[in-house]
Amino acid sequence: MKMTNMSMTSWGNYPVINSQSLKFSTLTQLKDTISTHSDLIPRGNGRSYGDSALSKNVVQVNPHDLFLDFDVDNGLLHVQAGVLLADIIKVFVPRGWFLNVTPGTKLVTVGGAIASDVHGKNHHIVGCFSECVEFFNLMLPSGDTVKCSSVENTELFRATCGGMGLTGIILDAKISLKSIQSKYINQTTIKTLNLKDTFSAFEEHKNAPYSVAWIDCLASAKNLGRCLLTIGEFCTDGQLDYQPKAKINVPFNLPSFLLNQLSVKIFNWCYYRKVSQRISQQKVGIDTFFFPLDAIGNWNRIYGKKGFTQYQIILPKETSEAGLTEILQTIADSGKGPFLAVLKLFGKANDNYLSFPIEGYSLALDFKIEDSLFKLLDVLDDIVLEYGGRVYLAKDVRVSQAVFEQSYPQLSTFKALRSRYKMQQKFNSLQSKRIGL
Repeated sequence: MKMTNMSMTSWGNYPVINSQSLKFSTLTQLKDTISTHSDLIPRGNGRSYGDSALSKNVVQVNPHDLFLDFDVDNGLLHVQAGVLLADIIKVFVPRGWFLNVTPGTKLVTVGGAIASDVHGKNHHIVGCFSECVEFFNLMLPSGDTVKCSSVENTELFRATCGGMGLTGIILDAKISLKSIQSKYINQTTIKTLNLKDTFSAFEEHKNAPYSVAWIDCLASAKNLGRCLLTIGEFCTDGQLDYQPKAKINVPFNLPSFLLNQLSVKIFNWCYYRKVSQRISQQKVGIDTFFFPLDAIGNWNRIYGKKGFTQYQIILPKETSEAGLTEILQTIADSGKGPFLAVLKLFGKANDNYLSFPIEGYSLALDFKIEDSLFKLLDVLDDIVLEYGGRVYLAKDVRVSQAVFEQSYPQLSTFKALRSRYKMQQKFNSLQSKRIGL
């Protein structure tokens, strides 16, 4: 076991703490580490935005990145938990396979995708990442390893998928892939005029395989909630010669003052007007459609050395229009426009205890860390609760225990399982302590 004291942070570059980084080579070493340490948390590629993978002791899982087996007849891939989604895409797209569910970055590990129960642009059709997980092997606080699936050790499966690493260490997983016939996506962009128009467009295209909208959060009055809604489906042209898209890099933290109300407003104005027609169509690659930000290395440095946070919330479908209207108006009035705002349509909730999605609409907002931001987010929390919504833990760095406890109805079940397996004696993060898990 290799132990290194180091400064550590998340993708949001906030907060920065001193941690002990723990690397293991064998399962025996990992078992010994669990037995001799507390306040452990597993960490994949460090792409969670907040403090869910930060703790006194951090177990590095990403070096364990072997492909173990592939069942070509059924599209079942068995990998170690540290395998990146990017590696799966690079190897399997040329063979005609793609991920059933992928978030907006391919630079996350399979273990991290399970622990966050990530979702993508197709949640309204296929649900979360856990829907494509056949099983995973989990090392518990006792050092025992158990196989978990929707039919075997089901409680542990439901607690671990979306459990933010608080149930143990995911060692490996078998996931199902989807068959594809192209590296290209037929993309259609719909330009909307306001939030009502945006919801109408989403509902009109609710059966599209993939959908996502960029929304202008600084627009107000008659333009409140205008967006560019993008829908897509895989082409069938047989072109599978995929190569990852080349990156540009942000070499250092940019001055924080570059992102201000004026610069964001100018960016939004230009971005909205890049589409001149109500509906436009084009053929784009996998990376362009699914992972546009991955083309910019270290893009988190755009927000400056103080870092940023993503505030991602979801509201039930029946309250989404009223709730998002109030949220967007509150943001517009505050003058603290997020640099990026993404709206998605979600399908039904699953049975996992802390999984984020419910049937409705999710809004994800990237804010740079600055004075009074958290006060604004506290105000937004109240609106979210009023309309029956919740905050996504994989992006969170500041939500209160009181707000969290009102948002997740299966919280008591999760806590009871944590207690029964004595997980709280071993596995904790800054986030889990803050929200009382």
